[in-house]
Amino acid sequence: MTICSRIKGYARNHERIADLSSLLAVVLLFTTIWFVIDYQAGIFHWTHESVLLRGPAVILLLVLDVFLIFVLLNIGSTRLEGPDDIRSERCFGTFRGRRHGGSSLGTALRNWVHHIEQVNKSHR
Repeated sequence: MTICSRIKGYARNHERIADLSSLLAVVLLFTTIWFVIDYQAGIFHWTHESVLLRGPAVILLLVLDVFLIFVLLNIGSTRLEGPDDIRSERCFGTFRGRRHGGSSLGTALRNWVHHIEQVNKSHR
């Protein structure tokens, strides 16, 4: 059993954890936006002192922040899935545009919209 399946199973059994992770994702998003806006001058000044060292550090922190937000949102969304066998479902799925969309932006967008419609149907 993978770690992803364990987290999903735990979040399904304890909906308060799923609700809390969704709330934490939203709080982290707005806290990040507030922090960047409020301390923008300080961040730019600190980064400007050593762009080669501190620039990638700032970018890495932002990437980690976005990753953490997505992880928390994924844990929070597990309560919306059906009670299927946890071991048989995929933990890391993708929509058709990433796998078969090719180089056309229109095809990838159409496949993504189709994927979102299917997800919305399963959550109703």
